[in-house]
Amino acid sequence: MKKTSLPGLMLTLLAIGFIAFVALTNLLFSSARVDLTENRLFTISEGTREIIDSIEEPLNLYFFYSDKATRDVMALRSHATRVRELLEEYALVADGKIRLSVIDPEPFSDAEDQAAGFGLQAVPLNGLADAVYFGLAATNAYGDQQVISFFQPEREEFLEYDISKLLDSLITVDKPVIGLISGLSVNGSFDMMTQRPTPPWVVIDQLRQSFEVRTIQADADAIDEDVTELLIVHPQNLSDDLRYAIDQFVLTGGKALVFVDPFSESARSESPMGGAPVESSSDLPELLVAWGVELEAEKVVGDAATALMVGSQPGQPPQPHLAFLGLTPNQIAADDVVTGDLESLNLGFAGALTAIPDATTQIMPLLQSSDQSMLLDAAEVQLSSDPSTLLDTFAPTGERYTLAARLSGPATSAFDGPLREAQSYVAQAEDINVIVVADTDLLADRFWVQAQDFFGQRLVTAWADNGALVLNAAENLTGRSALINIRSRGRYSRPFTVVQALRAEADGRYRQSAEDLQARLDEAEARLSELEQDPQSSGLLALSPEQEAEIERFQQEKLRIRKQLRDVRHQLDRDIDALGMQLKVINILIAPLLLTVLLFAAYRMRKAASERQVTARLHQRAEGRA
Repeated sequence: MKKTSLPGLMLTLLAIGFIAFVALTNLLFSSARVDLTENRLFTISEGTREIIDSIEEPLNLYFFYSDKATRDVMALRSHATRVRELLEEYALVADGKIRLSVIDPEPFSDAEDQAAGFGLQAVPLNGLADAVYFGLAATNAYGDQQVISFFQPEREEFLEYDISKLLDSLITVDKPVIGLISGLSVNGSFDMMTQRPTPPWVVIDQLRQSFEVRTIQADADAIDEDVTELLIVHPQNLSDDLRYAIDQFVLTGGKALVFVDPFSESARSESPMGGAPVESSSDLPELLVAWGVELEAEKVVGDAATALMVGSQPGQPPQPHLAFLGLTPNQIAADDVVTGDLESLNLGFAGALTAIPDATTQIMPLLQSSDQSMLLDAAEVQLSSDPSTLLDTFAPTGERYTLAARLSGPATSAFDGPLREAQSYVAQAEDINVIVVADTDLLADRFWVQAQDFFGQRLVTAWADNGALVLNAAENLTGRSALINIRSRGRYSRPFTVVQALRAEADGRYRQSAEDLQARLDEAEARLSELEQDPQSSGLLALSPEQEAEIERFQQEKLRIRKQLRDVRHQLDRDIDALGMQLKVINILIAPLLLTVLLFAAYRMRKAASERQVTARLHQRAEGRA
């Protein structure tokens, strides 16, 4: 054999060995998973595993996706791939308790009839001749079914939560019962202006997907025995019997999620024209004190660090409003399961909760203002039509005010004894579990969600985590914690930080030139506008040679700067292309070769260890013979 053919033979053998290695690993380790993403996006959470483990009878999942119809819609195909891979992960972990079918419902086919039978609707997309199916149907052994009508790409970060919630609804026979006591029209009402009914608040609709929400009237004298949790929103004119029932409910182990407010904008907006106004403040003073806290009366929290931008006067730019708070993780408790994954909350005219002296309960803040805060007079804030006037007397105290808190530990009754002879009475409890929020407006749709009609279905897109806060709290208080750590797993699309750095560097190089160019352009246009307004009044019917020369100089300068901008952007594109090529080389060639080398090294080490063991045994035998 010629020496010159030896390198080619070695490369051929290496390629054959590499292909064989890849085929063997795919065969032997097809079910193995290694998730190296930052938030473990492709690994289902412990909450999902808990739900899957509770499946007793097999569930059927039918994933309907119009694969052929969307072959040119790459963004939707990418999202569909993520959905399918996650569903396959569910089936793999379930080990036979989940049966997954992936179906392409082509037009006029039996598959399309099956999708329609489940209630799924095809959605027309721009540029496509056929409508697209992209949903999930699930059934259990008892004939119950649940569907996700369409996987919205905007809900990508909640994908696992949506699927797990669907499974949980099929395996939960009896939903926990939440008793709703509300002084606001959270269940919907009738709009006198439009003469149309208004739908329930989105947060109530979402609660009904996992709970039975049962309304309790303000004049009720008891709470049903099967109620496991109370949701109290803006309590108004509650009867003495109901307040006593709430007190005893909490002391005997019931859970409560309470929303009070020193000034509820939602209540003010519900006041009927010509009718009695709805009281804008709410409180449960004797009950809150018995639980260890009190609401600062007639005061709202103003916070310069979290103030939201709101419109003030027509035609004027938005201005920061001290009483509208946009909380970030810096103001949200990270060590509580209810708030740990939340990133954004919007509140309006929120109050402050303070611990009473000698409180026996543990008071753990869940939401707090920043240290750039102070308490504002609620009446003054109500009357202020211009938010900028609130800044005139604003002087931060440096204190962080508690906007929401979890109350636990020993507590005593707010009542000295039963109100009626037939009533039972518990004087104290070793451990209560109550969450109090000093704001009701955060529940209103306009503070956190956009709802729209989507082919007869109401689809919502959340732009803040207000709804997640309520669902987390409701699930935690009822002991249903499996879904809490699923709700927000992060987005699949990860920012390319190196590319962002390159763009920022290039932006810094050409931003000043662009600003100079724009300034020169504005100046020239102003001068030309002056000349064109009334040339006859100045005695000029045409531009002077000096003016024409000036315009010519500007045109040349503009072309020169534009060329510089193009050069900078072309260099940026070249840098990004070079980076992309490097990553492709690493992903396609270097990483597999490195893995092969590591496995070969491990094999050699194991072989060497085995040889050493054989040599040692031979030495022992030789010594024994000697």
